[in-house]
Amino acid sequence: MELSPELKALIEGLQREIDGLKLQVSSLKQENASLKQEAADLRRQLGKDSHNSSKPPSSDGLKKKPRIAGSLRGAAGSSEKKSGGQAGHKGDTLRRTETPDIIKKHTAENCAHCRAKLDASMVTGVEKRQVFDMPEPRLESTEHQAQIYACDDCHGQTMAAFPEGVTASVQYGPRIKAAAIYLNAQQLIPEDRVAEVMGDLFGAGLLCPASVAAWSAAKAEQLKPFEAHIASLVMQAPVRHLDETGFRIGGKTQWLHSASTLALTHYRVAEKRGAVPTTLAGGIIVHDHFKSYYALQNVKHALCNAHHLRELKALIEIEKEPWAKRMYRVLLKANKAVKRAVEKEMTLLPERVLRRLMALYDGVVSLGLAFHERQPPLLRRAGARGKIPHRPGHNLLIRFRDFKDDVLRFVSNIKVPFTNNQAEQDIRMMKVKMKISGGFRTKTGAETFASLRSVISTARKQDWDILKTLSSRTDALIPALSG
Repeated sequence: MELSPELKALIEGLQREIDGLKLQVSSLKQENASLKQEAADLRRQLGKDSHNSSKPPSSDGLKKKPRIAGSLRGAAGSSEKKSGGQAGHKGDTLRRTETPDIIKKHTAENCAHCRAKLDASMVTGVEKRQVFDMPEPRLESTEHQAQIYACDDCHGQTMAAFPEGVTASVQYGPRIKAAAIYLNAQQLIPEDRVAEVMGDLFGAGLLCPASVAAWSAAKAEQLKPFEAHIASLVMQAPVRHLDETGFRIGGKTQWLHSASTLALTHYRVAEKRGAVPTTLAGGIIVHDHFKSYYALQNVKHALCNAHHLRELKALIEIEKEPWAKRMYRVLLKANKAVKRAVEKEMTLLPERVLRRLMALYDGVVSLGLAFHERQPPLLRRAGARGKIPHRPGHNLLIRFRDFKDDVLRFVSNIKVPFTNNQAEQDIRMMKVKMKISGGFRTKTGAETFASLRSVISTARKQDWDILKTLSSRTDALIPALSG
């Protein structure tokens, strides 16, 4: 049956309308997917804080959660002990000294019972109580007198030598300089306030901020050989922790790089974040998967699992990806197994435990990758080029798959720590410095600070007296550290 021209025109019109509606539906679907993706990104940004990302606790604001309840330290099984003093712990407190500096004797004139007169012959014993306090703030002045001689033979004059460092007619001594440098470089007190503190506590009321800065620069220059010795020891250590953080010098962003161990710390100022140390000699470096570290040759890598736990927490709480909780438990289980092996003074995990942990790890990675393969692909942002983007969980799984040996380095070598907390603790002070002072005016000032902090942090780890270290000769410090 042949259709009339009017009916054909009607059908063609409806077909065009259907095609237009199909295009509109396709466009709306794409817009809806884009909005869903944007909403997911916004939810992730709003849901991230210090416990499930690398954001600092100070960024949490008033919504900050209880520190202990969400602590990764507790989750990582770093300690199963209760807070407070432990059973059997003797404790420590202020103790009596057998050689007090001052002795004050107190006498009584009348009997407390019958009011009769008392004298020294009636004393039968002494009750002692000791009070420890600071002396009145004052500087101790030492006058050096160099004898001048007139020779009887040639009538020439000879003056005795002054001690090393005594160069002016009036000057401050090494201990007062060390105290000022300590307050500035260790306690992060700015130079002008250091001058106030020195006046208030030690009676050095004429000290000016410029002197503190000059003393710091001179001490850093004097300690350069010792700082280089620290750097050399860190570079040769079997396990080193590396990290970096940005800070401001003359209004521009620069980078502080740290390389440390349990006993050593070295800081270095660089213009670029990627200017990582290139003199590492073998061994293992622990870091947070910053790609520039993988350009280093002849070293093995260990990734910080505290970062992984935080990323997994975000996936559990925000995206609610089912595999993330399993991987979180696998990492904690592996850490607990290593801790038990260390407590038993073992050098390796038992082979069956190692195989079991590896199988659990591989199984979760496979499960997670299968989960993401079932998800619809993300839309490419307008103007974006390169590979199609992955979801955060997918990217983390790829890292777990491709860098398995580095993630589980602490399992295959139990001398490697579970986290990179050592480096984060060592570098955290720079953020405190920035909060107090804002930045450095010159690169020289930043390098002076980094040099002094290298020495002070190392001395602290070595359980050395900090003031004694800062007032000692460099040639005495190097043998002490090597020993």
